[in-house]
Amino acid sequence: MQLMDHFDEQVVKDLEFDLIRIMLHDHCINETAQLRAAELTPLKDKKSIIKALEETREFQVLRTEGHSFPGIDYTEMHREIKMLKIRDSVLEETAFTFIRDASDLVNRMIYFFDTKEEEFPRLWALYDNVYYTKDIIEPIDQVFDDRGKIRDDASSGLQKIRQEMTSVRRKINRNFNKVLKDLTDKGFLSDTREGFISDRRVLAVQSTHKRKIPGAAMGTSKTGNVTYIEPSSNVPLNHEFEMLLDDERREIRKILMELTRNVRRFLPLIEAYNQLLIELDFINARTKLALDMDAHLPGVSDEQEIELIKAYHPVLLLSNKEAGIETYPQSLRLDRFSRMLVISGPNAGGKSITLKMCGLLQLMLQSGLLIPADPNSKMSIFHSVLTDIGDNQSIENQLSTYSYRLNRMKHFLNVTNRRTLLLLDEFGTGSDPELGGALAEVFFESLYQRKCFGVITTHYANIKLKAAQLKNAMNGSMLFDKETLNPIFKLDIGQPGSSFTFEVAEINGIDKELIGDAKSRLDDRKVKMDKLIADLQTEKSEYNKLTMRTLKAETDAKRAKQRFEDKLRKYEERLAAQQEIIDKNNDLLNRGRKLNQFVDRFKTANIKGKKKPDNRALLEDVTKYLTVEKSRIEEAHRAAELKRKAEEKKNPKKPKPHQENIKVGSTVRLIKGGKKRGTVLEINGSKVTVAFGNFKTIVELTNLAFVK
Repeated sequence: MQLMDHFDEQVVKDLEFDLIRIMLHDHCINETAQLRAAELTPLKDKKSIIKALEETREFQVLRTEGHSFPGIDYTEMHREIKMLKIRDSVLEETAFTFIRDASDLVNRMIYFFDTKEEEFPRLWALYDNVYYTKDIIEPIDQVFDDRGKIRDDASSGLQKIRQEMTSVRRKINRNFNKVLKDLTDKGFLSDTREGFISDRRVLAVQSTHKRKIPGAAMGTSKTGNVTYIEPSSNVPLNHEFEMLLDDERREIRKILMELTRNVRRFLPLIEAYNQLLIELDFINARTKLALDMDAHLPGVSDEQEIELIKAYHPVLLLSNKEAGIETYPQSLRLDRFSRMLVISGPNAGGKSITLKMCGLLQLMLQSGLLIPADPNSKMSIFHSVLTDIGDNQSIENQLSTYSYRLNRMKHFLNVTNRRTLLLLDEFGTGSDPELGGALAEVFFESLYQRKCFGVITTHYANIKLKAAQLKNAMNGSMLFDKETLNPIFKLDIGQPGSSFTFEVAEINGIDKELIGDAKSRLDDRKVKMDKLIADLQTEKSEYNKLTMRTLKAETDAKRAKQRFEDKLRKYEERLAAQQEIIDKNNDLLNRGRKLNQFVDRFKTANIKGKKKPDNRALLEDVTKYLTVEKSRIEEAHRAAELKRKAEEKKNPKKPKPHQENIKVGSTVRLIKGGKKRGTVLEINGSKVTVAFGNFKTIVELTNLAFVK
């Protein structure tokens, strides 16, 4: 990875990149990721930058779109890996818990990605050196229980030892309780009655009675009034218990030595676990920071350009959010045709914040961090970001602010090129206004000729004028409400801004006579020019307000039209449905009338008469009617069948699974698991063991489809 050129601590300080490092550090879990955050440095290698950005973006999707991805919760295993590399070493008990948890976590992650490799390609690529296995977890689970304690049945020898320990412990307690009751009845014990010394249960005997009790004296209280005695009946038992504890320690060491040998076989995999989880810790921290500031991945262009849309200064955004204060977004664009932006306007209008925002977002992007800006924004890769911001002095070298800035400018003139982003705040200040302004103009032209990109803030009229004259430079101003003299915190591209020097002085209570006197001492053309700029800025602000109202009215009209069209469509759909019901009801009514006609025509026998009624003509009409109706129904069925077949051709049926052909060695796929192919390793009734790459799993036969 190639680091950014000429990136120094002054740039970190000027752009407050150290605060971004701190916020990222606080989101890291383990020490290695925290160290990486504290030493975060922007890159100029586009491939590495894109990789980091896309990893962060994919992890952001995992955390925000309802995916059940496991939480990053693990302990680094540097010490454990170091021990495994030493021949015949034995890991501590906690080490096996760390290794087991890491293996389980990675297994769950691999299982999650089983059908999502294409959706998260950058994250899935991190898993190249790991694979799904239970061969680490199962031996550890045979030795340790859920609480991380060694099981009684970890070995037959340990089980026997612990059974004996339980038996001896019962005898010790039984003997102790018997003596305790006897001495309590005799009144030989102190108020506490008993205690523990060296993990042994002892009697708290009044010292005046200590010689009356057979046993080993283990110590006395601070006052000497109480003597702690181990009953004589328990002395050999406690000795036996100590021997059993020693046997237990030796047996546990033997178990752990064997388990360590077993785990050592997977050392390369455990190292890969550690590297993977450290990387995920850092990506997870970058994602949490992005979620804090609602950050997005902008487009990264091959052309040199910066197009920020509704972008925020991240530090200001988070501090304002905490304080409940609104933060105003800014939009700006730099490209090869307009690569240097000179921002002017009154103090406290947001010039410096806009400049710092541009630089800080560039550093964040090239450090793999998403930025708080509209995702339609575009940025590119710069080889260096150079800054001169604030009132810097070099006490060590006894340099004034102006001397410092001249040294800084000398450095800029030596290293600036077309892949440089230059950020100069209050350009040209620190010396005589006229002389300093003339030198600043020369510097500006020299930097411009080096084809660099830049954002510059200034109050100098000659710099504003020069920006208007140069083909690939432009002016911008921070808007200001001339009536209230309140900043609007909005960048306006295209014209220089007035400093509102006299207006701000007047609103702050400076006497009008003093202001008038100051105006009289200036070149009349300069005063008129500044007033003209201020008036133009005010008029443009009014025009923008009018334009916004027009756009809002147009948007409202479009929404109203859309609502009308939606209602009209729903009305037409409802009308069509009602017409269908009406047609169906009319058809039923016509059939009903026809049947009533048949009923009316049907002749019945006359009781008094002997002649049988003749209904043959009626039966012929009924038969003819039914034949016609049957033909209509059959025709409707044929039309429906043709429509169904046409739909089937358009959406062909999925191939049959042919599960009867599945055997060991067959290539199969999951019916509901995408296109990934697997190989059948074993068939046990309806259970089939399948290997999907490095991932083995047991699947129901009914969930598989035969491929070949």
